[in-house]
Amino acid sequence: MEERMVRYTKEHKQETRQRIIATAGRRFKRNGIDGSGVATLMEDAGLTNGAFYSHFASKDELVATAIADQLRTLHDNIVAQADPGRPGLEQIVRWYLSVEHRDDRSDGCPNAALLDEIGRCADETKQAYTDGVLLVIDGLAARMAPHDPLSARVKALSLLGMLAGTLQLSRALTDPHLADALLAQGIQNALTFLAE
Repeated sequence: MEERMVRYTKEHKQETRQRIIATAGRRFKRNGIDGSGVATLMEDAGLTNGAFYSHFASKDELVATAIADQLRTLHDNIVAQADPGRPGLEQIVRWYLSVEHRDDRSDGCPNAALLDEIGRCADETKQAYTDGVLLVIDGLAARMAPHDPLSARVKALSLLGMLAGTLQLSRALTDPHLADALLAQGIQNALTFLAE
């Protein structure tokens, strides 16, 4: 019996690659990088393990790519769509420190979900993270100081750190009332920080 090889178009291969990246990003945020094996990631994408290596040289490459994609999505879906200036910053803060964001690890910000692991990753992943986070903070800085965004870059990075840390701590608390109160206080802290 003759075995036929199926040839896929470049578009199909790119769509499959993007599906792997998106599902891996959600899985990493839910279970962590170390807690997500290639077999599970490929199962999430509806593919076999063997297909993995036609898209990525290693899990490290997928991790770097998925983190970059998650940060680009954060920028495109949240930061870039926020109103200009202070109203936009307040929108971002209120979304970031919302109960819904806290409770939705899979579709939330990769900073709060993965920052501790990213710090232990390979340089390729750290560079992908740095590049992605610069995109996000430049969007924040443009709303902080529209006429000179570079002057607000470090303050924007500090804001992101404040938000991510508050969200991480809220996720770790077992007392729901305390966790919600922390988010509310975090919003006030961030808005006060932005007013300075």
